[in-house]
Amino acid sequence: MDVTIIGTGNMARGIATRVLAGGHSVTLLGTTADKAEALAAELDGEIRTGQAGDPLAGDVIVLAVWYQAVDAVLATYGDQLAAKVVVDITNPVDPETYAPLTVEAGSVAQHIAARVPGAKVVKAFNTTFAGTLVEGTVAGQPLDVFLAGDDQTAKDTSSSSSATAACARSTSARWRSRITWRRSATSTWPSSPTSAPTTPARSRSSRSSDS
Repeated sequence: MDVTIIGTGNMARGIATRVLAGGHSVTLLGTTADKAEALAAELDGEIRTGQAGDPLAGDVIVLAVWYQAVDAVLATYGDQLAAKVVVDITNPVDPETYAPLTVEAGSVAQHIAARVPGAKVVKAFNTTFAGTLVEGTVAGQPLDVFLAGDDQTAKDTSSSSSATAACARSTSARWRSRITWRRSATSTWPSSPTSAPTTPARSRSSRSSDS
């Protein structure tokens, strides 16, 4: 399964590390192709790179961007997100003060679902630090990753694709006007790349939407 990650920051690095550890492929899309290439060079596994605006090919799309960039991503991709599993990792905060911001829809995930009705939106990773995603454990203990969404199939896909392989356990819930977590299911995931390809494969694309 291919997971497309839009973004090349610390969270993108952490999520990509765990997805690759689960033996899946990753497509990295950066604001520039160079940023995606630079991150890909730090990772091992089947990785493709490109630039934001390139067509989406992944089964799961992870929005590893700041909350303030979400609308730009939705404007760029629109209908391409329909029928895709879209993983929203954002927290609505001011990027300088980290003060919480009010989202009219109730949550960023609900905002995305309203803007792209055909997308299967899952909230995940917004309570997980980038560094622990890279490691996969804390003090030798597996992490918990919380999933929220109204589409059970999308949550299952997020888990099976190893979009939640960052942690050994994933716990899912539904979201309402305010996200509340209810423990309902637990799955186990590898915290080390034992199932990753033995010979890393990397194909890179530097396509630009401006050319």
